[in-house]
Amino acid sequence: MSDEPSIGLAEKVAFLCRSTSYPDQPDAVATIETHMSWLFLAGAHAYKLKKPVKLEFLDYSTLAARQRNCQEEVRLNRRLAPAIYLGVVPLCQTGMRGLALGGDGVVVDWLVQMRRLDRRRMLDHVIAEGSADAATVRAAAELIAQFFHDAAPAAIDPATYRMRFAVDIEADRGELLLPEFELPRAPIMALAESQRRFLGKAAALIEDRARAGRVIEGHGDLRPEHVFLGPPPAVIDCLEFNRAFRLLDPLDELAYLDLECARLGAPTIGASFFASHARLSGEQLPARLIAFYACHRALLRAKIAIWHLREPDLAEPRRWRQRALDYLALGQERAKALD
Repeated sequence: MSDEPSIGLAEKVAFLCRSTSYPDQPDAVATIETHMSWLFLAGAHAYKLKKPVKLEFLDYSTLAARQRNCQEEVRLNRRLAPAIYLGVVPLCQTGMRGLALGGDGVVVDWLVQMRRLDRRRMLDHVIAEGSADAATVRAAAELIAQFFHDAAPAAIDPATYRMRFAVDIEADRGELLLPEFELPRAPIMALAESQRRFLGKAAALIEDRARAGRVIEGHGDLRPEHVFLGPPPAVIDCLEFNRAFRLLDPLDELAYLDLECARLGAPTIGASFFASHARLSGEQLPARLIAFYACHRALLRAKIAIWHLREPDLAEPRRWRQRALDYLALGQERAKALD
């Protein structure tokens, strides 16, 4: 028997859109919808409701699964944002069809409660405004570097670690070449082939990262929109739903952040994050390996961008097609360092 309550997602969303649903009764509630969740910005707090979806890489399809993933989201994000992730709150049914946050009643869903952040202090916004200052960025970079430094090595077989990239490259290439997306074939093939060649020539370099304990359980989605510059700095929205996606080389995470900063028009900001990591870890930063990680991320992000074209009633298809092309161009630029 399913553990899903009779109250559907639309009723839950409608309830959470009302300011009277919250203990502090804010003046207004703003909402953000993603593929996998709803975010409700209510006064000084934000609440995340996971959609009852099941995909190849995640499962939110049952009440128990959503509770478990909410708890994991709080636990994992407290590593880099301890003051922001406040806890998990039950959404309860009261009476026949009534709902309440917390309190008595039958639990019909779970929400992650967070302290609401000033959007203007997120790294992507600061980049867009051209207002990033070196000291503020360095404080965030040092937080991330310390997190990497303190993380325990993950147990992963070196050959398995290398082969994971080979599998991903083929999967990403195949999706991007689907006729439905009408993307140019040449840059996709060139970017995938440059990575395949590197995997063949530098297998030992990649496997040595796992062998030397450089692969950790990281953040998993280190992008500028997840870096809060504070004070104090914090990093939010860890990828909580699949641990395998968090088993990463810190250089991979930093290459991803650097790529995204460059896409937003700040190609030099990533250097501060690499510098903090190098200073704390004491390791040399192999430029070719960092370029490979960036190429790999570029191909993946191009795939994720073009997948938006499958959404019903998509308002700006040109935006997402251009986003995919931008990632391919960035990847090709990084690929020049692989040979």
